[in-house]
Amino acid sequence: MPSENFSDAHAGGNGAVPNGLKLVPRSDVEYKMKDFKSDQDVRWCPGCGDYAILAAFQGFLPELGVPRENIVIVSGIGCSSRFPYYLSTYGMHSIHGRAPAIATGLASSRPDLSVWVITGDGDGLSIGGNHLIHALRRNVNINVLLFNNRIYGLTKGQYSPTSETGMVTRSSPMGSLDSPFNPVSLALGAEAGFVARTIDSDRKHVTSVLRAAADHEGASFVEIYQNCPVFNDDAFQPLKDQEERDSRLLRLEHGEPLRVGADRGVVVGDHGELTVADIAEVGEDRLVRHDAHRADPGYAFALSRLDQPAFEHVPVGVFRDVQRPTYDGLMAEQLATAGADQGEADLASLLTSGDTWTVG
Repeated sequence: MPSENFSDAHAGGNGAVPNGLKLVPRSDVEYKMKDFKSDQDVRWCPGCGDYAILAAFQGFLPELGVPRENIVIVSGIGCSSRFPYYLSTYGMHSIHGRAPAIATGLASSRPDLSVWVITGDGDGLSIGGNHLIHALRRNVNINVLLFNNRIYGLTKGQYSPTSETGMVTRSSPMGSLDSPFNPVSLALGAEAGFVARTIDSDRKHVTSVLRAAADHEGASFVEIYQNCPVFNDDAFQPLKDQEERDSRLLRLEHGEPLRVGADRGVVVGDHGELTVADIAEVGEDRLVRHDAHRADPGYAFALSRLDQPAFEHVPVGVFRDVQRPTYDGLMAEQLATAGADQGEADLASLLTSGDTWTVG
C-alpha cells in the first residue's frame, strides 16, 4: 500500500489521481520516528496499552517510506480513536463505527494514499460491525487496526462485544449474558485476505505484524490485545507474564510447526478440527505446519477457534495472507472500461437527461 508523493503536477489541477496509479515507496528520503509525532500532548489514562501501540506505530511509519501527506489515519469514536491527533499525518476523527466507510471512499478514489483505520472492540464490532465486515468482504485497500480491551473505556466500563460471558460491569452488574465475538474469526468469515493478531506490550511483534499488513495489497485486519488499566485491568495478563507467556502463546510463523511452548503442539483432530496435544503423546510428525497462504480460509478459521477463555493456548501472528482482486482496483478497471465505451463523461448532461423539473 505504500507510495510515491504525488503533487498536483502529477495529478492534474484538481488534485485527482489517475486511475491505476499505485502507491510506491520513495527511496530518496529518509524518515525518522520524530517526523510522525504531532505536537499534541498524548492523553490516555496512565498505564493504557494505547501508549505502547502508538509508540510502535510511530516507530514503524518511517519503514513505509511514504511521505506524511500520503498517509491518512481514520478513526471512529473511543479511546483508541484519538490516534489521529498524535500523528503528524493527515487524519480524521470520524463518526462512531463509520471509519471503514470513510476509509473506503478515500482508498477507492486516491490510490496514492496509505489508509489506516484505527478502531476498538466497541466502535468496530458493535455500531460499526456492518461497515467493518463489508470493507473486508470487498477487499478495500485499507489497513484496519482493532484495539481489543474487552470493555467500553471511553464511556466508563460497559461490557463490549468481546467481553466474556458473565463479566460484571457497570451495565451488567449480575454478569453479561452475551456471547463474545472472536474478532479474528469474524474477519476470516468476512473473507479478509490478511488477518493477524498481536499484543500491545510486545513492540517487536506489533511492528512485524504492522509491516506484514502494510505489505499486503487489499484489506488487512489486525487485532491488538490492549490493556485498559481502569475498567478491565490485566485482562490479558497470562499472555504478558514472562514466566507464563511462552507456555501459552502459539506463535504463527509460515512454514513452521505449530507449537505451544516446548511440550505441546497443534494437530488435526478426529473430525478435521485443529486441537492442541502433548507432543510426547502424538509425535513431532503429526504437528501441523502453518500455511498463511492457503486459499481456503477454513484452515485459518480453525486456528482462530483455538482461543481459550483461560488463555491456555492463544495464536498470535499472521493467520492468513492471501491475495485477491481489490475493490479499488476493480473499480478503476470498470471506470476505464466505461470511459472507453462511452467517451468522456459529461456530468451536466447526465443531470439534465431524461425527465427533469424545476421546483419554485
